[in-house]
Amino acid sequence: MSKTLLYGATKIDETNSAYAPAESLAQFQRKNRVFVVFPDRDNSRAARQENQLLADRSALDERDLVVLKVSGAGVRPLFGAADGLDGEAIRRDLEAPEVGEFAAFLLGKDGTVKLRASEPITDGELFAIIDSMPMRAAESMKPDKSS
Repeated sequence: MSKTLLYGATKIDETNSAYAPAESLAQFQRKNRVFVVFPDRDNSRAARQENQLLADRSALDERDLVVLKVSGAGVRPLFGAADGLDGEAIRRDLEAPEVGEFAAFLLGKDGTVKLRASEPITDGELFAIIDSMPMRAAESMKPDKSS
């Protein structure tokens, strides 16, 4: 059993056709992976999740990750550029829990949910999940542009 399961995370079977791309986050498809945080009532787990992720901004950038925090109808980008997003539409598309319940979701570049977590996960766990994705493996094989 993977460690992420012990932390309340569920890796989604991306081959299931029921997991259609989230239309509310369509602006990121093919360009970015998106990590969406829905804060808990006292914000303690959300703050822990934010601190975990934002500790290594270069790793977020390397993995083309955008990090969003959805509070009610509001959406605040924590890392990466985002505008014109509707928090209620994102909550509906991701079937997120009620306002005040912590949840975190990872969407792949194809726009589908790859991970759903009910507890914060470490940046190492998140990066391991991303790095195991076929599209990420293909990106890693491309020659470095700076060479």
